[in-house]
Amino acid sequence: MSKIGIYFGTDTGRTRRIAKLIAQKLGDSAVPPLNINRATVEQFLAHDVLILGTPTYGDGELPGLSVGLAQESWEEFLPCLAGQDMSGKKVALFGLGDQEKYSNEFVDALIFIHDAVVARGARIIGYWPVDGYSFKASQALLDGRFVGLALDPINQAALTDARVDAWLQQLKSEGM
Repeated sequence: MSKIGIYFGTDTGRTRRIAKLIAQKLGDSAVPPLNINRATVEQFLAHDVLILGTPTYGDGELPGLSVGLAQESWEEFLPCLAGQDMSGKKVALFGLGDQEKYSNEFVDALIFIHDAVVARGARIIGYWPVDGYSFKASQALLDGRFVGLALDPINQAALTDARVDAWLQQLKSEGM
């Protein structure tokens, strides 16, 4: 069985830090995290389990060139998955956002990755409860839960480590 693949998009480095934290906690069962702008589709699809992380930009957008990033990110990578079969793959998502400053689009970008991989046959694991957050709206909600782990490194940084631990335990119970 292949090791868990961890891919992330970032501009400030916050999402990379969370990806590294997740990899550290998973130990030898995961490969080192890789920025999605350095990944090939072949590398990405080589994993049976994927952990994918993203921040949300602007009005709830994926990171990419259209939001002013200097390098490509999820916005440019996801279209490369067109026509790919992700059946049998388990995908867990984590997203970073600011629930106070961007209360109407908290971790919205997660839904774009969610929908892209589900459309290609992947199974999402790691849906996360909304308890403990204070936001007005999020596109990343499905059946009253976030489609992945929601983190607010600006307003709730002290909760990050415990949330990551609880989420990883949940992923293990869901067959990661």
